[in-house]
Amino acid sequence: MTDNYKAAELAREAALCEPCRGIQRNWRRAPGHAELVQGDNRKEERAGRFVTVTRYRCDRCGSIWDYENNPANQKAGWSLPRR
Repeated sequence: MTDNYKAAELAREAALCEPCRGIQRNWRRAPGHAELVQGDNRKEERAGRFVTVTRYRCDRCGSIWDYENNPANQKAGWSLPRR
């Protein structure tokens, strides 16, 4: 099971374009790149507070990114929920 998960993760990473591979994940205020197109945003609850999560899509490779803006958590930021 673990090997299948790792293989899927490696395949997902390989499918990213060069600018997407350069995005620093899980760090608030890290920059994205110029070909990310902003989509919708939503509020989610984290530790009793609401934070804004904005969805982005890469025009080059089609990857879907979420950016969590949570001032209480420095490790929030970019995540790759799906390809």
